[in-house]
Amino acid sequence: MSEKRVKGSKKKSCRRCKNDKAVIRKYGLYICRRCFKEVAEKIGFKKLD
Repeated sequence: MSEKRVKGSKKKSCRRCKNDKAVIRKYGLYICRRCFKEVAEKIGFKKLD
């Protein structure tokens, strides 16, 4: 019988909408891609052409 590793799980949810899918963890953002698209310019990201 194999045991699954549960300790140290990195499953996080979005800070804004509590969605747990497509969460951006880089730079400690912890927001989903939909919320990121809404607030990206406000927090200093620029859209490239």
